[in-house]
Amino acid sequence: MNAMKPAMMVFALFGLVIYGNAEVYIVTVEGEPVVTYEGGIEGFAATSVDSAEDMDITSESVTSYSLHLEKQHDILLESLFEAGTYKKLYSYRHLINGFAIHGSPEQAEALRRAPGVRYVERDMKVRKLTTHTPEFLGLPTGVWPTGGGFDRAGENIVIGLVDSGIYPHHPSFSTHNYPPYDPLPRYRGKCEIDADTKHSFCNGKVIGAQHFAAAAIAAGAFNPAVDFASPVDGDGHGSHTAAIAAGNNGIPVRLHGHEFGKASGMAPRARIAVYKALYRLFGGFVADVVAAIEQAVQDGVDILNLSVGPNSPPTTTKTTFLNPFDAALLSAVKAGVFVAQAAGNGGPFPKTLVSFSPWITSVAAAVDDRRYKNHMTLGNGQTLPGIGLSPATHWNRTINLVAANDVMLDSSLAKYSPGDCQRPEVLNKHKVEGNILLCGYSFNFVVGSASIKKVAETAKILGAAGFVLAVENASPGTKFDPVPVSMPGIVITDVSKSMELINYYNSSTSRDWIGRVKDFNATGSIADGLAPELHKSAPQVAVFSSRGPDVKDFSFQDADLLKPDILAPGSLIWAAWTPNGTDEANYVGEGFAMVSGTSMAAPHIAGIAALIKQHHPAWSPAAIKSALMTTASTLDKAGKPILAQQYSGTDLLTLVPATPFDYGSGAVDPAAALDPGLVFDAGYEDYIRFLCSVPNIDHHEITNLTSSACNASSDHPANLNTPSITISHLKGTQTIKRSVTNVADETETYVITVRMSPEVAIEANPPAMTILPGATRDFTVSLTARSITGSYSFGEVVMKGSRGHKVRIPVVAMGYYN
Repeated sequence: MNAMKPAMMVFALFGLVIYGNAEVYIVTVEGEPVVTYEGGIEGFAATSVDSAEDMDITSESVTSYSLHLEKQHDILLESLFEAGTYKKLYSYRHLINGFAIHGSPEQAEALRRAPGVRYVERDMKVRKLTTHTPEFLGLPTGVWPTGGGFDRAGENIVIGLVDSGIYPHHPSFSTHNYPPYDPLPRYRGKCEIDADTKHSFCNGKVIGAQHFAAAAIAAGAFNPAVDFASPVDGDGHGSHTAAIAAGNNGIPVRLHGHEFGKASGMAPRARIAVYKALYRLFGGFVADVVAAIEQAVQDGVDILNLSVGPNSPPTTTKTTFLNPFDAALLSAVKAGVFVAQAAGNGGPFPKTLVSFSPWITSVAAAVDDRRYKNHMTLGNGQTLPGIGLSPATHWNRTINLVAANDVMLDSSLAKYSPGDCQRPEVLNKHKVEGNILLCGYSFNFVVGSASIKKVAETAKILGAAGFVLAVENASPGTKFDPVPVSMPGIVITDVSKSMELINYYNSSTSRDWIGRVKDFNATGSIADGLAPELHKSAPQVAVFSSRGPDVKDFSFQDADLLKPDILAPGSLIWAAWTPNGTDEANYVGEGFAMVSGTSMAAPHIAGIAALIKQHHPAWSPAAIKSALMTTASTLDKAGKPILAQQYSGTDLLTLVPATPFDYGSGAVDPAAALDPGLVFDAGYEDYIRFLCSVPNIDHHEITNLTSSACNASSDHPANLNTPSITISHLKGTQTIKRSVTNVADETETYVITVRMSPEVAIEANPPAMTILPGATRDFTVSLTARSITGSYSFGEVVMKGSRGHKVRIPVVAMGYYN
């Protein structure tokens, strides 16, 4: 207590502050959290763990040390501030040692000066990074049979999802007509109770359900009427990601009377643990997300999925790897939890990632082999391509086109933007009935105040035979996804084709001297757009998927670490939705939605990681990540190099050869990942050494957030034992070491070959090695800058085993003058 007296005296001036201008702050303090505490405090035994199974939160040692940390938090706060002038929202004890407080800026400054306080950061917002894929990835034939079929795939593995909650009544999460789930005593999470029905939000499949909103409430952002103070998903995003990872197999996807196929999660028998920390309108706050992550690890999840990323960089730390969010995930990995995180949706531009750290598996988004296309045929014989998941107009009829702006009931209604076709009451039903309604795609569709779903509803109410939505101008990068509708409808996304449609309509429509229509003579028909086309040029890197290189600080200096790590399907993914979900305006009230984003890619990897964990329960998170990466493919289904969607100079979508900055190690191959042959393993101490080796990093920041200190020896960050090699500033020759462990059952001899673009010379040593089962061997890779181009060179190290295994790691380097 004596050590805290100076701080208490300093703050005496602020004792009566009323926190009308208060904000939420995250604070870390001296002392190790539960997962890293190795003893040393009298009366408190060591609690450090290396796997989730090792952490017994009911044990005397964990309980007493955890309470000790919380008591220290309270003593600190009580010594500084008067009661009622602040509110402690959370005590973080298991993954980081600290707390979240709602208080004034003056109180935050007092905390910064207080002895024992290591880090104070104003809370930041986070955002969401918003069925065919099991077949596309080969799971039904290549992976599920090895685990006993789909009805055992992921058995007894718990996937924790920090997201917007879940709609537990959806058939994707039902236990009806499925074998009962056995008790899982090692999972210690709780299930909140529905205040209205008094029923639990869990059912055996959903094994845990909790919500975290203390920071959101303190910030004044939480609205219980729409955000729901429960695990219920009021958004849709959380139900969608949960279903991708672990939804039941073979669930019919039905909308508007049409079945679009059967949906399934990657690990359909895995359990789902819900940690709701994201909300409809504002996303979420780091303080709530960190609390959710801490609870998930404490509860005993095996896999953690995070389809979420920060809105902005922190202000207290300059290093991307050091913040409460990444520090908590580092401790989660130490506890044996595999973490998948969405890479971000800032593509196709470089350095747009929101997932930075090597202990996290950062997932890029791919377009799979389905393409939904449609077309419209005009009366003059022109065919206009577009998109629209809709039935066709009558096959042997052409139908008159009527523009919404020409069928207003009154010109005074123009203020309601009738061209958007969102308000049927402003249009003349007698003129629309039986015709195709021509609407305009305005900025309202971009911001979400207008939707294609509402266009279809308007057309249906007015008795139209169909609708066409013409995009007359579009901002660079505007992305158009097909939307299922119950009537014939199409969006003409190409601006030039929309102009052809409008010119044809205007030239065919006769008007009087003041511009009123006398006769609607333009005609057309809409084709059937319900059936997808399958393409072999898949996967492709989706245009929105964030690109590398990774950055080590928020001045965007390149890191010696490859990101993203891997590519998984994330474009036009069918999965469960919540009926009151508002995340996608076109799916309000629906039970399924087809959504795109790296948010959708991450749970694919989370589910596949659950299958690997089921087969190899003793593997570390790094070993699982290595298996996914070293077996990934850089070729598409046609056997050609994967392409990446990119914008040309005219903002038109084009395809370019993909690089590791687009897809990491390549497209995930689940069957190969179950039997990788070798793994590149790493643990908590390796990650601390990596942090300590980052050039110009403040070692105090490392201690402040991880409670670990750097030793005197220095290293290069590229020597972290990852299944990739990245050197952002290659001067002369640099030799990198890697260690591989044989996880196969038999001895195998591996021949090592290398390839690199000519600007950089590459050599591996030894050229071959024999590895016994369970044994670890080292090898080195030497890179030499031959020419300085100012751009990155790409290559690979390939290890071919005598028993058929193939291990590949990408190599990335940029040469600099000595």
